[in-house]
Amino acid sequence: QVQLAESGGGLVQAGGSLRLSCAASGRTFSANVMSWFRQAPGKEREIVGFVNWINGNIYYADSVKGRFAISRDNAEHTVYLQMNSLKPEDTAVYYCAARKSILTPTWDYWGQGTQVTVAS
Repeated sequence: QVQLAESGGGLVQAGGSLRLSCAASGRTFSANVMSWFRQAPGKEREIVGFVNWINGNIYYADSVKGRFAISRDNAEHTVYLQMNSLKPEDTAVYYCAARKSILTPTWDYWGQGTQVTVAS
């Protein structure tokens, strides 16, 4: 099993920044691809981006490109989501998820989520 623990959410004014963290523990070799999702009220969960620990590739959704950045700490098996130029539409619960590889069809592990609220 893999446990994911997110932190760093909160309330910020539009244009501000926040950094989220997701620390993986347990069988981290089953968490080679780690991602960030978000779910706004009344909307479906959407992917924000992911990082592949094996080759370092990072993907971003178009809605956050140029504003959000994913980074990682290999030693701590932690992934960060730096969110800049935040907009009210970024308000959502942000979730960390992981799967064993890019070929694994589902995200097998999920964190509990952290609320991000962007005030206009």
